Amino acid sequence: MSTLSDLVHEHASLTEADIEWLHLLIAEGQLLADLAFADIVLWVPTSSGGFVAVAHARPSSSATLFYRDFVGQEIKPEWRHQVTQAYESAAIVDSSAPDWYEETPTRVRAVPVVRRLSPGGKTVSEHPIAIITRHTNLSEARMPSRQELTFNECANDLFDMIAVGDFPDMTAPSGPRRGAPRASDGLIRLDVDGIVTFASPNGLSAFNRMGFAGELEGESLADVTTRLLSGKLVVDESLPLVVTGRAPWRTDIESRGVTVSLRAIPLRLHGMRVGAVVLCRDVTEVRHQERELITKDATIREIHHRVKNNLQTVASLLRIQARRTHSEGAKDALTQAMRRVAAIAVVHDTLSEGLSQNVDFDEVFARVLMLIAEVASSHNTIVRPRSTGSFGTLPSEYATPLALALTELVTNAVEHGLVGRSDGEVEIVSSRTDDTLAVKVRDNGGGLPEGKVGSGLGTQIVRTLIQGELGGTIDWHTLEGEGTEVTIEVPLRYLARRS
Repeated sequence: MSTLSDLVHEHASLTEADIEWLHLLIAEGQLLADLAFADIVLWVPTSSGGFVAVAHARPSSSATLFYRDFVGQEIKPEWRHQVTQAYESAAIVDSSAPDWYEETPTRVRAVPVVRRLSPGGKTVSEHPIAIITRHTNLSEARMPSRQELTFNECANDLFDMIAVGDFPDMTAPSGPRRGAPRASDGLIRLDVDGIVTFASPNGLSAFNRMGFAGELEGESLADVTTRLLSGKLVVDESLPLVVTGRAPWRTDIESRGVTVSLRAIPLRLHGMRVGAVVLCRDVTEVRHQERELITKDATIREIHHRVKNNLQTVASLLRIQARRTHSEGAKDALTQAMRRVAAIAVVHDTLSEGLSQNVDFDEVFARVLMLIAEVASSHNTIVRPRSTGSFGTLPSEYATPLALALTELVTNAVEHGLVGRSDGEVEIVSSRTDDTLAVKVRDNGGGLPEGKVGSGLGTQIVRTLIQGELGGTIDWHTLEGEGTEVTIEVPLRYLARRS
């Protein structure tokens, strides 16, 4: 299904600022639907004089009227006149008689969407940029409860604000969606002085769990919160503005081991604040899970840091042992082992620096290439390494074997491909698609004798890592003229399925 932006670009002539406003509005679509106990549909005007639906929110507080989405459809003839009237007059228009939809009586309200041009400013768009329709099911008519009446009153206040550009509020910070309070989680209505005029049962329960005994109605929410937090050394500085309903912000309060998330929505009439809606939700378990994740992330990073330190210690011990060894064969074997351990340590060092278990392999490989300088110096060869292309971001299960394999290949290019030369070039070319990572390692040395592939430990290690662990392919061949080229291909989807 097309996104809101795609549909607007396809059918309407709205600016990017208009589209961004519609995104902010539809982010509140679920709240509006829940408060109104009605389906909410957002329409944008088309060049042909009609309207196309670009968003649809169903209520979780009552049954939906529409089991099929209207998104992408032209407006139905029975609603077109009302919606057109609201659009041209820039005023809310209610249906004069029950509207029937599939033998169900409904009431339709058309609300013009007006955009405020700047945060805190008074200037709004000259004409509505869209229309919201509210479709209420009248077949379940009964005596509404006090909560339903209050929810509807709050919905009407928000629709009035939408029609004059006061909602959504451009000064509201974009907060995390996880744990965001919803109307059904708990709703508290405040008057202009911050006194509670209504508290839903869920809202009252949330404060009872934090230690408040009694009824919220008639109390100052700021005073109640102050009593709950007495003795706390650290309090969110935005809390007073939220509990008095003066700012459209979110905050958390914690008391007696219970964490409640609060979100304030100031209500305005003719630009003047007349009260507020405070949504509240018990997020104790959510915050507990988040703290556990943070702790686990920190533990994993510390493990990578300690593994890196241990590997570097092992590499240092191997280097010391190599320097004290008189046998050239043993010294060479220890040096190679030191280099392999150091290559693995680079990956763990990179993993210890971030929260993700993915690494920027271009950064890893740049650090691995620095190890090659030591190889070249031991052979009195000046090597000019050149890396082109990009490896991109890879998960740790890719990074460790690939870093070790490339270390072996580049080392072999220096030690064997450029043997006997005072200088030479080693080029590493990487390319990546959605399915495959391809890497070529070239040198301008003497090439493979008679096209034979080496059978040493380094070659065995590379084969095991590329073919066994990464499920890829590797190919050695002599270039025309001089030099050797090794081609590696790793199937990314294979590893994704394996993980």
